[in-house]
Amino acid sequence: MSEIPSTAYPFEEPASVGEPRLDAFHRLVAVVDRLRDPESGCPWDLKQRAETLTASLVEEAFEVVEAIEERAEAGSTEDHVAEEAGDLLMNIVLIARIEEQAGRFSLADLAGDVADKLIRRHPHVFADGAAGSDEDVLVNWEAIKKQEREDAQVDASAVAGVPAALPALQRAYRVSGKAMSAGFRWENSAGQLAKITEELDEVKEAFGPGPEHDPERKAELEDELGDLLLASAFFGRYNKIDPEAALRKSLRKFEARFREVEGAFGGDLTGRSLEEMMAAWELAKVKLASKG
Repeated sequence: MSEIPSTAYPFEEPASVGEPRLDAFHRLVAVVDRLRDPESGCPWDLKQRAETLTASLVEEAFEVVEAIEERAEAGSTEDHVAEEAGDLLMNIVLIARIEEQAGRFSLADLAGDVADKLIRRHPHVFADGAAGSDEDVLVNWEAIKKQEREDAQVDASAVAGVPAALPALQRAYRVSGKAMSAGFRWENSAGQLAKITEELDEVKEAFGPGPEHDPERKAELEDELGDLLLASAFFGRYNKIDPEAALRKSLRKFEARFREVEGAFGGDLTGRSLEEMMAAWELAKVKLASKG
């Protein structure tokens, strides 16, 4: 393979404005603009459309989340958060450039609009509004957002505006927060805990005696399990625990313990009794806890 000279398409570094954040962002914008240049750009980048980047946008966002959570669990400053957040930022800048070239909106429009929104929704910072706590901020935010939707003559329900494509548990957490901010809430989380107990009893009742794979039984169980998960998401909101993050944490623990169980049997669980596997599971819990 022939070597491409580094001077084939020289890149002119943008002039510094003396502010490191702006200089770095200006450079990123210039790099993306070059990648999308019809004459000297990258064939892959030139082929992209906003629609083709949605999957990578979601993937990059989850990689940022994973990096943040792994850093928090490890208690370490050595992490990949900056790298993953940079990849996400690159996707946003690339999409904005694609949209600008299509004549829809520019990065300037995007940044200007979101800055305006932040100012509008933080009257306690940029105007004469008041907010004594983070909960006050959220209540005010939802009220302002609701008014904006009414002014725009779109769905102004208190629970509007949560993307349907969000993971269901995360969406439940967001919807619960909106409903609670609107006043739909127990006095404290004890009321919601009682609701979980109630929903669990209904799951048990639906499970009841009968054939395990009966379609009607399955449909009823599905409804009741969904109600139980929703009630749990509400409970997380009362206690400021994101159920999506809590479940991811539990899954990481499960995976680590399961791998220990596999290792205890040479990587093959075939023919092992439940009693053997559960004994190995308990040993795995102790082993991993001592490492933590």
